[in-house]
Amino acid sequence: MATLQDIGVSALINILGAFAFLLAFALLRIQPINDRVYFPKWYISGGRSGPRRAGNFVGKFVNLNVKTYFTFLNWMPQALKMTEAEIINHAGLDSAVFLRIYTLGLKIFVPITILALLILIPVNVSSGTLFFLRKELVMSDIDKLSISNVRPQSIRFFIHIALEYAFTIWICFMLYKEYDHVALMRLRFLASKRRHAEQFTVVVRNVPHVSSRSVLDTVEQFFQTNHPNTYLCQQAVYNANKFAKLVRKRDRLQNWLDYNQLKFERHPDKRPTRKKGFLGLWGERVDSIEYYKQQMKHLEKNMALERQTILKDSKSILPVSFVSFNSRWGAAVCAQTQQSKNPTLWLTNWAPEPRDIYWRNLAIPFMSLTVRKLIISVSVFALVFFYMIPIAFVQSLANLEGLEKVAPFLRPVIELKFIKSFLQGFLPGLALKIFLYILPTVLMIMSKIEGYIAHSTLERRAAAKYYYFMLVNVFLGSIIAGTAFEQLDAFLHQSPTQIPRTIGVSIPMKATFFITYIMVDGWAGIAGEILRLKPLIIFHLKNMFLVKTERDIERAMDPGSVDFPETLPSLQLYFLLGIVYAVVTPILLPFVLVFFAFAYLVYRHQIINVYNQQYESAAAFWPHVHSRIIASLLISQLLLLGLLSTKKAANSTPLLVILPILTLSFHKYCKIRFEPAFRKYPLEEAMAKDITDRTAESDVNLKAYLADAYLHPIFRSFEEEQSVEVKVKVKVEKNKPQTASDRISELSSPSPHQVNHPPSPPQVNHPSSPPHYVYHPSSPPQHAYDPSSPSHYAYHYENDIFHAPTPPHYAYHYENEP
Repeated sequence: MATLQDIGVSALINILGAFAFLLAFALLRIQPINDRVYFPKWYISGGRSGPRRAGNFVGKFVNLNVKTYFTFLNWMPQALKMTEAEIINHAGLDSAVFLRIYTLGLKIFVPITILALLILIPVNVSSGTLFFLRKELVMSDIDKLSISNVRPQSIRFFIHIALEYAFTIWICFMLYKEYDHVALMRLRFLASKRRHAEQFTVVVRNVPHVSSRSVLDTVEQFFQTNHPNTYLCQQAVYNANKFAKLVRKRDRLQNWLDYNQLKFERHPDKRPTRKKGFLGLWGERVDSIEYYKQQMKHLEKNMALERQTILKDSKSILPVSFVSFNSRWGAAVCAQTQQSKNPTLWLTNWAPEPRDIYWRNLAIPFMSLTVRKLIISVSVFALVFFYMIPIAFVQSLANLEGLEKVAPFLRPVIELKFIKSFLQGFLPGLALKIFLYILPTVLMIMSKIEGYIAHSTLERRAAAKYYYFMLVNVFLGSIIAGTAFEQLDAFLHQSPTQIPRTIGVSIPMKATFFITYIMVDGWAGIAGEILRLKPLIIFHLKNMFLVKTERDIERAMDPGSVDFPETLPSLQLYFLLGIVYAVVTPILLPFVLVFFAFAYLVYRHQIINVYNQQYESAAAFWPHVHSRIIASLLISQLLLLGLLSTKKAANSTPLLVILPILTLSFHKYCKIRFEPAFRKYPLEEAMAKDITDRTAESDVNLKAYLADAYLHPIFRSFEEEQSVEVKVKVKVEKNKPQTASDRISELSSPSPHQVNHPPSPPQVNHPSSPPHYVYHPSSPPQHAYDPSSPSHYAYHYENDIFHAPTPPHYAYHYENEP
């Protein structure tokens, strides 16, 4: 069991580590060569075009202004200057509400910490029951500050119960105020947003097959019949998995071509060569540049043929469509109502914003989604229990005294002072952090298999899985496994009737492990977040070997974004630890407070200067945050109830039974009162926004605005690297009716100039509104839009990640990235 000395060693290591990270960050951020690593957000938004530097050559790399080295910590007050409204305008509502989680933690735990330390610590210390159990149980000085030190049947338990009620009331009060405020922020944000395609568009899934009729014609007839006054147009979705594989192969070839061209430019006296065989290991040696050019040319011809094949094959059209309406009210009615008497057909929901779509999952048959979710649920269950093995081993490192009684031969090594302090105070938290490092990636893959079609939904589902994992393994697993190792001698040498009493006394003792975990993950871990060591190294490696132009430098920047799948569950774990141990072992609370304050400062800086969010969900994750804090409350109440039952507190324990019931009632009320604002769009708000828009901009051609909102790059040339205008005429000539199937044939027919080389972007100029195709790849090209532009979106490929263009583009463009 870790002692105060062990906790001190861990605190010293983590404080020194955090200080070293902060010092390194403060010095690295003011160097001109690192400017794009630590301030990429300002480059993307256009607020900065280059680092501030001296005019000489050295000044391009090193900051020569001596004064800045004396004010290198000014990033802290600067991170606090921007108001919440400015953060919303600068980074979006998701980022602003994410920061409010940290301020909520401070609002909750500051008064709780003060009360708990002033009242509960004296109550626990003055009882002294562990003095009589010291021969039976492994304990430390910190355990004497916990509820375990209170004698059984003591009247002092009424104080713990009273504070549990007080803490619950305070937490519920703060949750209610915060839920109300965030819901109001969301509605105001949606009302203030400029016109965007997702406000008028719904995604329709499981379109029924009708013989002798294409999916396009089926969708068009259905909505013209059932939504005659509001239906505007549709955009079909194509399954182009094979085309996407060719795109990925082309990108790999382009990378090698760029690499060899840069190599030749640096050494013009020697052209690079390679062998034509497998992986360049054998075969005829040829010129590398010419080889990859020939490979690219051949591949682009195949891509052109595959694109035409997709357009001509009606089977490539998926039973999914993006349907747009002439008003927000019309879209809200369609998205929030049942469209057919068969509830499994014509399923409608709000379409994600274009940059939020995960195109790959649109090809998944709807009927297979239930099976997929069932399989993933079983897999997550198995994963949770598989991880119990390493978690239990980590806990054994934190409880070496318990193992000594069973394995005395380990004592000579364990008793070495430095090794003992290091193992108990630092290594357990670090080892657990390493185990958890790869987990978010695995859980994200599982969420993608489930079939969700929006990146925001995928991240929320991955975050939910991660939270359940941390609840079972990190919290419950640490307590159960740690108690088993810690009290192993007591379990083996006492009667079965005494085991519940031993567990009841031992559970609060795990606070020592969680204190070390908070210091490793919450202190040193957050300091490592602001240092951005990995992006710093990758940027400079790219800068050395791949960067040739200013555009290449922009691509080398990796601003990243708030990692919701990992950050939100970690946050909720700290809420859980603070709430559970507030009454049980209050000495843990100051460590939680330090985490919330430090993390708030760091993430505020990152959101202002670094992160560039991939999407905007308007704080759709808040109901999950609220629900899991409520779950933490329930767990704390049930744990205290079980703990008091082992203390023979028969007179005081029944008073706790009603508390979980009251907490669940409060949660149900909040769910009814606030959650609809995050799930549905009120028709009243939709109509009000429509009226405002019609009054301010009565001459807007909404059909032209929505015609190409979800258009995918399958209709654009994959040769061109610069922006290409795609003009789509959507005005319908009433005297020339044309079916959707007819328009497919027109678009899929190559023009004369496309015969001998890959087709360029089609200039569509049909007499009636053309079908709007959404190309669906297996690994989709990315789609981002510029919020300042009223109707145009910019696309480029980069591994399922969306990036807003800089400077803003006002035309469709496709960038051929290496």
